[in-house]
Amino acid sequence: MKANIGLTEKNSQAIAEKLNIILADEFLLSLKTRNYHWNVEGSNFMEMHKFYEELYDELDEIVDEVAERVRTLGHYSEGRMVDFLKLANLEEEAYTNDQKKQLKSLLNDHETMVRQLRKDIDLMQDKYKDAGNADFLTGLMEKHEKWAWFIRSYLK
Repeated sequence: MKANIGLTEKNSQAIAEKLNIILADEFLLSLKTRNYHWNVEGSNFMEMHKFYEELYDELDEIVDEVAERVRTLGHYSEGRMVDFLKLANLEEEAYTNDQKKQLKSLLNDHETMVRQLRKDIDLMQDKYKDAGNADFLTGLMEKHEKWAWFIRSYLK
């Protein structure tokens, strides 16, 4: 049954497609962070191990929220790794246990997410006339801005 929530079918489909790309990026970022959690080394191992765990726990919540947002629109959420890898803007990295490389990679990804979400917010508001998803994406952007700040603080 189609959702009757004040969006045209065309706009609803386009929004769901955009959200599925965000879902793929969030999932990939969560997986990358979990990989770093497992493989971090250094004199501050426990601090970084816990830091990464906190990050991927929050990202896992975001993944669920984005997927449910797609379903709220009456569309299906992507859920297979093969599809995530096709859709994602972010990329997997080679394995590393070098903390500085890990942090730089995560910083790049969070800042990439912020820049992309800024564009997507404008798209939701201006093109698709969807204040709800613009607001939702604004919340995601703010979280990525905060995480980028945390990571930058480790890199100083």
